[in-house]
Order: sequence, then C-alpha cells, then structure tokens
Amino acid sequence: MMGLVKLACMALGLLSPEGAPFYAAAFAPAASPARSHLQLRQGGEVARRATPPSTPGWRREWSLASTLERESDAIAADDADDDNDYMAEKFVSALDEEQPAPAQEDANGHDGVNVVLVTGFESFNRDLYEEAGRMLPPECKVHLQVFADSDIQTQKEAFAAAVRNADLFIASLIFDYDDVVAVSSLLDRQKVQNGPRLLFECATELMSYNRVGSFNMASSGEGPSGPPPAVKAILNKFSSGKEEDKISGYIKMLKFGPDLLKFIPGEKAGDLRTWLEAYRYWNQGGRNNVKAMLQLVAQRFLLEKQREGEERAKLESLMLPDLEVTPDVGLLHPLLGREGGAMKFASNPKSYLDWRLSSACSKRAEEQNFPLAPNDAPKIALLLYRKHVITGQRYIQDLIQYFEGEGLIPVPVFINGVEAHTIVRDWLTSQHEMDGVARGTIKRDSTYKSNEAAEVDAIVSTIGFPLVGGPAGSMEAGRNVDVASKLLDDMQVPYVVASPLLLQSIPMWKSNGVLGLQSVVLYSLPELDGAVDTVVLGGLVGDKIALVPERVRKLCGRLRGWISLRKTPPKDRRVSIMLYGFPPNVGAVGTAALLDVPNSLEKLLQRLHEGGYDVGDFATDPEASGQSLVAALTIMGESPVIAAGAERMQDALEQRMERAQNGDKTVPETLARPGGGLGGAKVKGVDMTFDELEKTLGKYMTRKVRRAWPEKERGPGVNAKNELVVAGLELGNIFVTVQPLLGVEGDPMRLLFERDLTPHPQYCAAYEWMKMPQKEGGEGSQAVIHLGMHGTVEWLPGQPLGNDRQSWSDEMMGSVPNVYVYAANNPSESILAKRRGYGTLVSYNVPPYGRAGLYLELANLKDLVLEYRTSEAAAQSSRSDLREAILASCERTGITSDVELPGEEDLSDDAFDSWVATVSDYLVELEARLFSSGLHTLGQAPTDKELSSYLNAYFDERLTEEEVESVIAEWHKQKQPADGGDNVPNFLSWLQAFADSFMGESQEAPPSGTEAHTTEKNALKEEALAIVDLLEKNTEEIDAVIDVLGGGYVKPAPGGDLLRDGTSVLPTGRNIHALDPYRMPSAGAWARGGRAAEEIIRQHLEANAGSFPETVAVALWGLDTIKTRGEAIAIVLALVGARPVKEGTGRTVCFELIPLDELQRPRIDVLASLSGIFRDSFANIVDLLDDMFERAAEADESPDMNFIKKHAMDLQAGGTERPAARLFSNPPGDYGSMVNEVVGSGDWDDSESLGEIWKGRNAYSYGRKEGGGGVRSGTARPDVLDKLLATTERVVQEIDSVEYGLTDIQEYYANTGALKKAAENRKEVDSATGERKKVAVSVIEAFGGASDDSKVAVRDVDDVLRMEYRSKFLNPKWRDAMLEQGSGGAYEVSQRMTAMVGWAATSNVDNFVFEQAAERYALDEDVANKLQKANPEAFKNVVRRLLEASGRGMWDADEETLDKLKSLYADADDLVEQVASSFG
Repeated sequence: MMGLVKLACMALGLLSPEGAPFYAAAFAPAASPARSHLQLRQGGEVARRATPPSTPGWRREWSLASTLERESDAIAADDADDDNDYMAEKFVSALDEEQPAPAQEDANGHDGVNVVLVTGFESFNRDLYEEAGRMLPPECKVHLQVFADSDIQTQKEAFAAAVRNADLFIASLIFDYDDVVAVSSLLDRQKVQNGPRLLFECATELMSYNRVGSFNMASSGEGPSGPPPAVKAILNKFSSGKEEDKISGYIKMLKFGPDLLKFIPGEKAGDLRTWLEAYRYWNQGGRNNVKAMLQLVAQRFLLEKQREGEERAKLESLMLPDLEVTPDVGLLHPLLGREGGAMKFASNPKSYLDWRLSSACSKRAEEQNFPLAPNDAPKIALLLYRKHVITGQRYIQDLIQYFEGEGLIPVPVFINGVEAHTIVRDWLTSQHEMDGVARGTIKRDSTYKSNEAAEVDAIVSTIGFPLVGGPAGSMEAGRNVDVASKLLDDMQVPYVVASPLLLQSIPMWKSNGVLGLQSVVLYSLPELDGAVDTVVLGGLVGDKIALVPERVRKLCGRLRGWISLRKTPPKDRRVSIMLYGFPPNVGAVGTAALLDVPNSLEKLLQRLHEGGYDVGDFATDPEASGQSLVAALTIMGESPVIAAGAERMQDALEQRMERAQNGDKTVPETLARPGGGLGGAKVKGVDMTFDELEKTLGKYMTRKVRRAWPEKERGPGVNAKNELVVAGLELGNIFVTVQPLLGVEGDPMRLLFERDLTPHPQYCAAYEWMKMPQKEGGEGSQAVIHLGMHGTVEWLPGQPLGNDRQSWSDEMMGSVPNVYVYAANNPSESILAKRRGYGTLVSYNVPPYGRAGLYLELANLKDLVLEYRTSEAAAQSSRSDLREAILASCERTGITSDVELPGEEDLSDDAFDSWVATVSDYLVELEARLFSSGLHTLGQAPTDKELSSYLNAYFDERLTEEEVESVIAEWHKQKQPADGGDNVPNFLSWLQAFADSFMGESQEAPPSGTEAHTTEKNALKEEALAIVDLLEKNTEEIDAVIDVLGGGYVKPAPGGDLLRDGTSVLPTGRNIHALDPYRMPSAGAWARGGRAAEEIIRQHLEANAGSFPETVAVALWGLDTIKTRGEAIAIVLALVGARPVKEGTGRTVCFELIPLDELQRPRIDVLASLSGIFRDSFANIVDLLDDMFERAAEADESPDMNFIKKHAMDLQAGGTERPAARLFSNPPGDYGSMVNEVVGSGDWDDSESLGEIWKGRNAYSYGRKEGGGGVRSGTARPDVLDKLLATTERVVQEIDSVEYGLTDIQEYYANTGALKKAAENRKEVDSATGERKKVAVSVIEAFGGASDDSKVAVRDVDDVLRMEYRSKFLNPKWRDAMLEQGSGGAYEVSQRMTAMVGWAATSNVDNFVFEQAAERYALDEDVANKLQKANPEAFKNVVRRLLEASGRGMWDADEETLDKLKSLYADADDLVEQVASSFG
C-alpha cells in the first residue's frame, strides 16, 4: 500500500493538512520509483506483450537466476562480462515465445467499455494487467488497452487516440512532468468528461482528475469537494499518534474504509466507496484483484448506461470477486512453499527464524537441492516491496537464494514501502541494542514486539527512499532523519541500500551509470539516513527485472566484511591506514586538505590502543611521533629506496635514523629520536611479480592492466627487478602506508582520465596485497582508513555512478570496509568517496578562522590614512607630506591596482580626499577578511583561543570580543560540578547577569529599544553557547572512526561549513551527505543568483560602452552548487532569461523561458562548464538545462534579442550537429582538466597551450539530447565549444567557502583560469596592442550566509586574487599558523606557490605578490629554515616556482633577488638529491 490515501483524503477533505505530512507524489509510492525524463528520451526499451508467462513456482523462477549465475561465472573465466545481460534478454525472449500474443481488438465501433490503463513505470506488470482484462466476464464488454509511461511519448498518436475514445481511464505511477502535462491535456479533451477516472499514486496535478460519479478530487468547483463531516470523523481515526507512523497508518483506513462507508448515507459517500474499493483491489495487487477492480468499475459504468432490460439483469447478476488479501507486511522464502495456490508467508521475524532454523526447513532444502546458509551464519534483514512479492517478480526469490548460497541467512520482510522504520523499530534488534537495553543506556519504543522480533547483523533495503515514510517521506526529504538516525544508531549495524534498477535497463546502466531519479531513490535520499555501500543489483531486461549475480555477490561480500569486522575482537582486528602522497616530489606525503595528518595519525593510534587494538609499542612509547611515521614513509617512497625493493627498506630506514641521530641535517630531525620516534614500527612489504598480481586481481582485470602498462612501461613503484613494490609500516595489527601515485611525473594523472585504461600495476598490487589474507602472504586487512581529504581510489576509471564489475574503484576496495575521514565542508567530492569508493564517511571540522588584520606596510598605510583624515585642516604642510607618503605606500603595496587613482594629472584636494576615503574602506575590508588558520587535528577539541576565533567569525559584529570571551567562560563554568555535585547550571541567573552588564546599575526602567537589544543579545549568547558545545564535540570524530571499525553505524549530517550553513553541520564525526538535486535552485539561491546575474550584466555594460555580452561562461561545480543550493544554476537561468517551474511536490521540473517583453533585454548565451561531479550528481539539472537551451534556440524570436538562437543559427548554417549544445565537461566517467597536473610538472610551453589543454578535456556535451539507445551520454562536440569560446566575453565563478579561495587550491586556475585563456585564444589580435582581447572573470564569494535581500558582490578576478594574497598567503599571521603545522603546513605553502604560477599563466598576478612571496618564504632566513627542516621537498618547490615565474616572464625580479633564489635552490636541490640518493 502506498501513502497516497493521505493525499487522496486531503483532496477529498477527509484529512486536514495539519493531520500528517503530505504524500510525496513526486516519487513512486509503494511499488517503485518513477521513470525520469532521461529514460523517456532514451527509452522505448520496454517491449509490449499481450500475454504473461504462466505463473511459475520457485524452481521455474530460479531458472533465470541460475542461467545468469552460470554466465556470470563464465565472465570471470573468459572475460566476457556483458554476456550475462545477453543471457537475461535471451531468457526473457524465450518466455515470450511460450505464449503467442493474440491480436488486439480494434477499439473503433466497440459497443462496450473502452478502458485505458497506464501502468506508469511498472511496465513489468503490463502482461499481468492484460491477462486480468481477458479474464473479465463477457457481459462487461471491456476492451482494455494497456500503456507504459514510455508509450506516452514514444506512441503519442496511439496513446492520444486511445484516451480520446476511453470510457474509463485508469493510471498509476505517472510522475514525469512531460507525461503529466500530456495526460492532463488529453483528459481535459476526453470525449466523456464525466466518465470514471481512477488515478492512483500519481503526481498531485493528476490526482485532481479522479472522478467516480458525484465524487471527485478537483480542488475547486461549484460545490464543496469531499464527503460529509461524519465520514471525515470516522476515517480520521485511522491515524496513529506518532508523526512518523501517520503515513503507514492510512493503510488501515484503506483496508476498512470501504466497509465503513456502507453505513454512511448519501450519493457522494457511495461514490467515494467505489473509488476506495477500486483502489483497495488495485493496492492488494495480483491478477485476480486487478480483474475484480476492472469488473467493479466496468459494471458500474454499464449499469448507469443500461437502466433496464436483460442486459442490465445480466450485469446485476454478476458477482464481484472477493478481495484476495495479502498481508501488509510479512516474511517469505522459496522453501515456505504454497498453500491453495498462494505463497505462504511468515507472520513475524521470530516465527520465520524459528522455521528457517528448523530441521523441517533443512529437510525441504535437501529434497529440493536448495542451498542453505549454516544456522550460525549472519542474519540479514531484507526489506522488500510488497507489490513486487504479490505480483510474482522473480528477482525476489532469486535474491533470497543468492543470499543463502553466499552463506548469509536472509530475513526477507515485505512492506508497502512507507513503514520500513516500523519494521526496524518493532521487529528487529541487534546485540548492541540488547546490551544497551540491559545496561539502561538504550530505551526501546513501546511499540517493540519482543515476542515477534529477531536479532540481525545488518539491514538491507531494496526500497530506497528515506527509511521513514519511504516514497511518501520523500516530499520533504530529511524530515524524519532524526527518527531514522535514532533507530539505526541504537542498532549499530550497517544500513545498506541495494536494489535492481527499476527505471533503467542493464545495458543502459552499463553504458551510462545510474541516471536521473533512479540515483535519487538509491543514493541521495537513503544517504540522508546514513545508508552506506549502495550496490546496483541488476536492472530491466525487456519488461523483466533481472539480477546480475556478480553484483549480488559483491553485496554479500561487503556485508560479510562488515560483520566479520564486528565479530572480530578489537585486539585481533587488522586495519590499514592509508595516507596520501600526491603530487610527487613536492613534500605531499602525509598531507590532506585542512588536516594535520601526522598529529591526527598519532592521536588515532593512541585512541585505537585505548579501544583494545594492537598498535605495537607506539601508544606506550613516549618518543613515538606521527611526524616520524610520515618521515619514514617519505623515505620509503624515494625512488632509489623503491629500486632496491621492499626487502631492503628496513635497512635503508635504520641507516637514515642513525644519520639523523648523528646530526645529519639531510635527514628529518624527528628521526633522531630514540627508535626514530617510530614506536617500534617496522617495514612490512612485498616485491610482487606480475604473475602474482594476476592470481589475486583475476585474469580479466589483469589483462586490461597488461594492455595499458606493457613490460617496458610498468609505471611507478617498480624495483630494479621490475617487480611491484608494496610497503608500509607495521604497528601490531595496524598497517600504515601511502596510497600509490596514479601516474608518473610528467604525466602524473595518466589513466585517471582515460576510461579504457587502468591504474598502473603497483597501484593495483598495493590494494590487492592489503586485502589478501595473511595465510596467503598478504596483509589481511579487515578495514582500511583513508585518512583525510582526499585520495584517489574513488576517482579511478569506471561507472560515474553505480559501480559494476569493470569499475576500478569497485575492484580495488573489494569487500573491505572503507572508513573515509573527510572534511565536513566538502559534501560534493565526498559523494564520490561514498558512492564510488564505498566510503563510510567520518567528517572532521575545518580549522579555526582568523582575521587577516593589517601587517607591515599595510598597517603603516592604515596609520597614514587615519592621520590624514583626522589631521587639522590648517596644517596644510603636514597634510601635503602625508599625501606623498600615502601615495608612495600605495604604490609599494600595489593598492593602486585595487583603488585606482583618478585620471587627473594634478589631483585636487577634494579628489584626493575622496580617493583616500576609498582606500580606507578597502583597508577596513581587507583587515576583516577571514582565512582558515592552520590545520585541524582529528578528534581534538578546540582551545579557548580557537573557540573565540570560530565565534568571532560566525557572529562578526553581532557579538564583541568581550562578549565572546564571556560566553566561553560561562561554558566552562557550566561544565564544572556545582556545590553538592549537581552539574545543572543556573542558566537563567547567568542570563540575567549578562543582561545587567549591558543595562548598568541604574534601576530605572530601560527604554523599549534597550529591552529589545538585550533580548537579542541574550538570544545570540544562547546560540553562541550552543555552538561552543557543538565544537567541543570534535572529540566524536575519532569516536566515530572507532564505531565504524566495530562494524557500526555513523550518524548522518549535512556537509557544509559553520559560516554559511550554521550549526546543522555540527558536531563533526558524522557521515556527511549532500542534498536533493530535484529541489534546486532553492528560493534563496534563485533570489541571490538573479541579483548576481543583474550585477554581472550591469558591470559588463559599464565596461563595454553599453553592449551586452553575447556569451557568458558559467562554472557549474558540485561543491558550490550543494553549499549554495544552486546559486550558479540560478545565474545561468537569469542570464538566459528563464525561471524554474515546480510541480505540486516542490520538485523543479522545467526551466521556462521568460517572454522577451517581460525580460526587457536580449537572452544571453551561456557556456556551462560542468565539473565532473556536477555532471554526475545533478543529471536532472543537466537535462533540464539542455531542454531549456534547445527551446531557446528554437524560440520564435529575433536573433538580435536571442544570442542563443543567433549562435545556433550560425552553427547550423555550417552543418554542425546539435548547435544548441551548451553543457560541456570532461569525457564520461573522467574528472578534471589536467591543467593543474601540467602546471605542477612544469611541462608546458606557453599560457595559450594551457587553454587548449582545457578545451581538449572539456569538449564533451551532455544533456537530454545526448546519448540514448545504449550510447554513453557524453558526445564530443569541439565545433560547438569553439564557437561558444569565440563569443565568450566573460566567465563567472562562485567561491563557496573561506577555506577554498581562488589561491588555495589548484582547481580554480586549472578550470576557470584555463577556460578564460581558451576563450582569449580565439579572440582577434588588436593591431594597436598586438594582443588578443581579454576575457573578464566575475567572481562571486558566496560564503558568509548573506541574507536573501542583500546585495551580491561581484568582483573581477584580479581584484579577488590581490585581496586573497594580501589577506592570506602574504600575511605573516597565516604563514606562521601554517609553519606551526610541520610538514603538512609546509606543503600547504608549497601548493599555493604552485597555484600562483598557475594564475599568472592563465590570468594575472601582480609583481608585488611575487616580490613579497619571495620575502616572506624564501629570503627570510628563519622561515626558510623552518620550511626546509619540516619538508625539504616543499621548500624546494617554493623556490623553484619563484624562479619559474621569473623565467616565464611572470615576475620582474631584480638580479640580486634572483641570485639569492638560485643559490637557495641549488642548496635545496643538493639537499633533496643527497637525501634521495643516499642509502646508508
């Protein structure tokens, strides 16, 4: 049953809106999710068949699975991995041949009842419905035509004709916006406007067409809609008191409502009863019930037409079949058999397991040669769709048997879809929950049925959607997350969503990945509840749902991995910790974004020891250091050490430690500690041959590796014998290692961006050896911790979404649980770690925020400006001197680039005063700029100073520093036990005291304004206390890691940062998720994006003599889209002149064009530059944008007022296909522009070449009109991209957080900067200047939580670069904070220096920036020593980049400075080379 009864009764007036949440008509209610736009365009796959196969027993149902099983096994042997799909299609075709399809009757001239039935996306039930129609008594004279949702678009004429001639219209599960519009239009023109219409579980817009006699669901009309109040009162009684149970409570109403309505007088009540009775038959499902429903409505229709006579008598004599009732919930198993032709079900989990573990079950299994898991095997709760069970979908039986065969005992519970949480709450328990109940730390709900419940080891939902409410709970995604999280947290077992695709065929999944609404159902919505390890189990083959056996085995393997982890005592658990070291040779080993990896590693090992894990002597050795572990791993990664092989690494390490103890400065000082500070860690590794790799990797995947990496080109990590070197440090049962590089220097990301290629052999060997059991010579890791953001395993070639056997992420991770420690403020890239890399995410906080302040010359300038503006007017000579000093200081600091001097040669006093005022404003803004101060240590609570920095940044001027300090002091006071040991703070007294501090000692009644001010301050103070409390829970980060290593559950939370997203992102230590892509842009994002677009256009008009830009390129990235709720999408819409259209549930379903007379300006063409994550995560938005551009290109408008049409016409005239393509990204399944890799390696000729690299990597067009018919959805369209680049006059880029500015990470220059350069490459050369016309870049800093009605600041990229460099990189406060972080901080400095070169190559970096960077980091002897000591390779890179900038003409440095830098580089190079080449 679906939760639609709620929606229906609201439309009827049966239930009030306050009674319960609306039913989410946007999603599939009980059966399955709705087909998306994209599938409709790519569809036409569903074959029409007139008759169903005969009803099979479990043996027959198993035959398809057996066939696929055999074929799947053949894949591994023969590398024919697509043959299983072929076999599924062949088998289904054989079924079709069993029963010939009779000819369809012609509806024309039919004197009976023409019935149109639309199955929606349940095309797999089409034959069942047609068979039900053939079973009807001849007196009903029913001519039934059955259509699937795809037919609405692919068979438009036939469908329209059928609806026009229909006497009865029945539909279910229609949600696609285009389908809704088409059906609505046809129903409006239907020949019999008052004929019965039954619409079940459809979009809300269609529900209003429900009509039976005097009853209808129309929202307005001549009379009131719905039944009388008495009926409402009776039916309202079926809702329970629990908010989360209200939707499932309406199942009871449907069950008993028709019977109760017998006793209600009135025609409308009778008509309502007919509708409810029809729906009851439909909901119970099965051929006989559908036949009864058709008979019910057909009889009624004919009886109303036939008032008397023999025909009427025959109709009246027909008995309506009894309802065949299947339990709303129950348990099934193939061995339960049948009774009276119907499947037998168990009534509850306990009785099911009593039977399943009985000798009777074992005997039956033996008789039927049915594989059974041992009775002591893990028990897995399987949540299944009831409708799929009662309609005999064979994959259900197949799935159960696969689980048994894989050694897992399934506990298969079928549900309607809306009551999954009640199963978990009332029928399931776990060892953790039972222990908690016994200790009194967990309190079960009163609904728990102890005499019916069963203990399980994991929960697998094949439903998808949210746990609470299922499809009905998806209207307000996340509404009941707290309820779901509490239930799952008490259980502490893995919660996994795995299902065959109900909207895509297997070939479509194999070629495109999981698309559209299917991705929301399987990934986005379940992730809100903390679901992990989603596995696609199969998909459609023709009209049938088929499993891919290898994927079911993958699911079972991952479940076994989690359960084995939990059942292994901590002291025996073997865990690998994976650090990162990319890019090579710049000091990147042991670094991660915003995380102090060495200290985090040290803290994690200590906590593991406290949790009972064997970490060797590390936790008890006072000299043990995370810095030492990183230093040792760095040495082990040096080329000469690798060349000698794993077997000699321990010797190399010990010799290096000895040299450190002897004072050798070429060795990291931390290794001079006793024992090297390694806590007894020893090198462990293997030199693996290629043949040995093949044994563990398998022939099929190894063959791909051999083709990509021939013997003479094995890649990195190979010793002198051409063996694959895998090594790390062993601490008891903990193995600490560095994730292999993806490629080689000079081509550092090779194969990541070539879908048909592979990771190099040593990369494969590292993961395979890590997983290999100890008894087979491997490490035998039961879990891996990827420490920090981010690694590379989730970025490997393979499916964009929905791993298959050929996805390298899937292969590398195997069945090993992946604990992925990830930055809380990056919910975008974390999606890949979770979905492609099977990562259970544990978030860590961002570092504290700092205010830039003013320093050195800038501080002096501020004093000069202040003195000038406050000096006596009479002291003209003094003001004149100050004037010269200010001008000189501004020249030295480059301020004149940001605040340009007026063009007057002899600047008047008034003009200068005005200019100085602007300089003062700029300094104030610069002084207040925030930056991320230092790095975060995992699980470490903030100090009072750090708490103050968080609060000051969050509240800005709303709380003073003194007030912030007062909050922190009060928090400490509250945490201390009060007299008598009671720790309850007297919060009201404190608030009063705080208020008094603002009121003074006066006892007079304050003005009302003061009272309001005090109330506001008190509220802010309460909020600040709450934030402090949440920040103090940083300690839960490591606690969560320990919980996951115990095979447990991590609470979910949205990803984001405190400044923009508020307290919802705290505390950290959570399994972060993104948002529902069907809700974007949000209302706030639409408002802000529109204002940003207006400002972009205004600035362009001002700078270009009133000319509109013909094309604007807009960067659409996953991270900023998630964090801003779609502001960049809104900017695209506003530039084009379009707006979002939302249907009844709030889903965005279309972007409609705003009429030009309303827009009052031309439509601006947009080149949408999609990141790979945006492309894969927001496929629905991509489709809607593509549709919008197509319509804009075809609009009946003048090209002079529609630049999209203008450019499309130009392209079309040249014979270019798809001239309206506007959404461009990397090749399908690939990520990144490679520009940053080329800049990092230094292997580029000129800045123009960087633009061409970007263009070559982003020439693939995406959208609704791309792909289809099994073809991958991205299509290379370089001609269209060339045209768009040639007409691009401006680029737009949003920055979503303080932590990741333009200068902080490589991706901004590598994409936005390189896009700018690619556009400039296509501009004509100005004969006067000899240069090409510049393309402007508009930057929008979308952080800080600006209100919806505030002005959106749009700045030029050069202005933002200068602002960022001044406030962060050139700022001694930022520098010193990084220097305190050791090797990780030095690496952060090094990376920003590389990014500076990247920006200078693609845009512009002022000379003063390079000069001051050299002064701050290279020429300052103390700083240089600290950098070199902490990370020699990082310091070498700093100096190298400065010299490169000079050599490439980016920086005009004087000879003396260059000589010093060359000397430093020679010394640094000698040092690094000496370290790298020395073996002893």
